[in-house]
Amino acid sequence: MRNGTKGVHPIVEKHPIVPKDETRARARAKRVREEVEHHNYRYYVLDDPEISDAEYDALLRELEAIEKAFPSLRDPLSPTQRIGHAPLHKFAPARHATPMLSLSNAESAEEVREFDARVRRLLSRKEDLAYTAEPKVDGLAVELIYEHGVFTRGATRGDGVTGEDVTQNLRTVRSIPLRLRACGKSPPPARLAVRGEVYMAIADFEALNRARLSKDEPAFANPRNAAAGSIRQLDPRITASRPLDVFFYGVGETTGHGFRTQWEILQTLPTWGLRVNPLVVLCEGVDDTIRTFDRLAEMRDRLSYEIDGVVIKVDDLRLQKELGTIARSPRWAIACKFAPRQATTRIRAIEVSVGRTGALTPVAILDPVSIGGTTVGRATLHNQDEIDRKDVRVGDTVLVQRAGDVIPEVVKVIGTRRTGKERKFRIPDRCPVCDGLVERSEGEAASYCVNAQCPAQVRERILHFASKRAMDIDGLGDKIVNMLVEKKLVDSAADLYELETGTLARLERLGEKSAGNLVAAIAGSTRPSLGRFIHALGIRHVGEQVADILAREFGSIQALAHAPEEELTSVHGIGPEIAGSVAAFFCENRNRELIRRLERLGVEPQASARQKAGEGGPLAGKSFVFTGALSSMTREEAGEAVERLGGRVSASVSKKTDYVVTGEDPGSKAERAGKFGVTKLDEAEFLKLIRK
Repeated sequence: MRNGTKGVHPIVEKHPIVPKDETRARARAKRVREEVEHHNYRYYVLDDPEISDAEYDALLRELEAIEKAFPSLRDPLSPTQRIGHAPLHKFAPARHATPMLSLSNAESAEEVREFDARVRRLLSRKEDLAYTAEPKVDGLAVELIYEHGVFTRGATRGDGVTGEDVTQNLRTVRSIPLRLRACGKSPPPARLAVRGEVYMAIADFEALNRARLSKDEPAFANPRNAAAGSIRQLDPRITASRPLDVFFYGVGETTGHGFRTQWEILQTLPTWGLRVNPLVVLCEGVDDTIRTFDRLAEMRDRLSYEIDGVVIKVDDLRLQKELGTIARSPRWAIACKFAPRQATTRIRAIEVSVGRTGALTPVAILDPVSIGGTTVGRATLHNQDEIDRKDVRVGDTVLVQRAGDVIPEVVKVIGTRRTGKERKFRIPDRCPVCDGLVERSEGEAASYCVNAQCPAQVRERILHFASKRAMDIDGLGDKIVNMLVEKKLVDSAADLYELETGTLARLERLGEKSAGNLVAAIAGSTRPSLGRFIHALGIRHVGEQVADILAREFGSIQALAHAPEEELTSVHGIGPEIAGSVAAFFCENRNRELIRRLERLGVEPQASARQKAGEGGPLAGKSFVFTGALSSMTREEAGEAVERLGGRVSASVSKKTDYVVTGEDPGSKAERAGKFGVTKLDEAEFLKLIRK
């Protein structure tokens, strides 16, 4: 919401009066547009509004009235035309002329000093360097293209090389100018690719969640998810309804204007109407940089938006070029992350949830506490072994954090706060949902409800079956599935394909139209890829990647169902535990009957196009394992490239692995590659191999 009042602006009329003459109307429309653009600049860039929200809205109403009376005067760059496009079917890809690289991370002052020493060593410099310190806003990275000052395209970062074209959605963000301001000393360049972070203020995020919950819609997990989800809406009208904002922090490909330093970029962008975070600082040397980091960390909880660290960049662009980049990130910049969000609270109770495989997961019910702008009331305790290891008891005071700033978990018990009234907890011997027997196999960390018809398992299996990464049935969410199970309309995934519109329309909150849409979505899911179908079955230990391996190896669900355990074990990437789980799944009559029913109801898994395309390719017989994050593409895209060339991707390293591809922050798989003598490739070497 716009804020601030400084008197009544003289041109505002309570009821807009539209000139009757087109010439006068054209002149008036031009003046009002200039006024609106001026006030947008004062409000969003300078943070110094001259008029109130009501006066600003009156200007927009007057402009809308003029354009309605004289349609020929409508201008696509008019402030009234931010929303003017029909919903999309999907986003088009948008390639970045200059890659949007990811940043290496630091988590301490010591690591920042190591970064500074490394940079000065590479540059053969003994004297201090100038750095910019910029708050790392927790949002969605985007790139905007301006041609001769006019906004022409906007895209998400994506994998750094190719993002999604979200131009129409970015047009709805009011702090993004549709036309750059012309500055006398430094006019906008002929072409400008400017990069920024779209975010949602904490107060706006909380208000949005309250509104969603009041309409029985799911709440967003955090402001970052809310911003990303809002920009990636296919309908721009939904994006326009969300309170989004933006800070710009750098440029990509630019024609017609040169910069010497990062600080010059940050100072110039606002003159063109592009909003820059007011907390950016130019630092002299590493000590000044660390002091700035500490100051921003201390300010963090007082800001109106989320930041999760500070981005530190060598200020001199000539030195940036000299330092260059490695495969995944620039050598001249680093993201220094703040410590994880933590808080102290009390465990009121411990409850047990039941998943689709029957696994029982203990969950701590907490006295609600705010962590990182989100109220946390539940935290996972993982399993009984973890409870025993940390000695967690009901009534304990505990330290809780959002792991990765997202998932709440209990870090440790504050033993000094114990009163003696705390109670130890054991996972029950009977299922809390169906009262079925609970068992824990030797060597297993989790306990399981053995009743396959447990309503909790049925619900979770159907939710998994319908999920985006599985059968991708749109509209089949938690509330609908809960009703279907409670009303005994479904007992297995196959029952979904026998649901009728009339039956669904009688359910609470489902009318005839919604019921028809859901039936159509279910009917539209009958030709999944074989890998998705295997994943959807919910076989224990079989995730997306393992499902794709099985799909590639066996080619049909019938061949997989009849494969003996010995044959499964011989498949590269399938160990004894997975093989035993798959064989056991297909040995159960109810699972075989489920697949037969799905076939009778028209579900026909399809061999993937890339599986067919890769047959006999140049990488045939070669096995790849990926570890760490890639900068030029996602690991899924890298795997697809390998498979199109005939190779295969495995989840684990063994003696049969040919290559381990290491990205940013590689895990233990890189160490196992050395143990087995497997060839390791960095990202550049991998790209060179697949291009050959």
